[in-house]
Amino acid sequence: SIILSAGSGTSGAGGEARLSAGRSTSVTGGSIALTSGEGTASSSGSITILSSNSGTAGTSGCLIFSSGTAQEGNSGAILLGTGAATNGRGGAVTLSVGSGTSGAGGGIFCFAGRSTVVTGGEVYLSSGEGTATSSGCVCIQTANSGDAGTSGCLIFSTGSSKSGNSGALFL
Repeated sequence: SIILSAGSGTSGAGGEARLSAGRSTSVTGGSIALTSGEGTASSSGSITILSSNSGTAGTSGCLIFSSGTAQEGNSGAILLGTGAATNGRGGAVTLSVGSGTSGAGGGIFCFAGRSTVVTGGEVYLSSGEGTATSSGCVCIQTANSGDAGTSGCLIFSTGSSKSGNSGALFL
């Protein structure tokens, strides 16, 4: 095993652990590949990226997955997906917000990119194809309300337009 650990402290912030690839002034900079071990007879290993729990005061640390900016051309993409399965199901992707006991629950926000010269980015939500049977369903719903209050609303709306027609809504 290889263990990389930063030191703890009783005064001030804990030590940092940083992993950086090399910089290049002429070609592409270095890459960082984080890969779990292969299991030739069983499962491959897992990769866990998490922040530690907070103490009695404060919040747990945040996770930031972001590509850098680009001066010429497109910025880097972020790909989040599971691998294909030969004899079994493809792995699921779950995006979940933790529960809380004070205030409103945390939100999930999905925004496409803004453009100042052409059409803005698109958001696609599509179920999986079933080549031999049915395709999967897409379920958009609000949760049930508690003892008091109402269940959440669903809003399907297009934006306004300063010149020409606003977008259409097909149901």
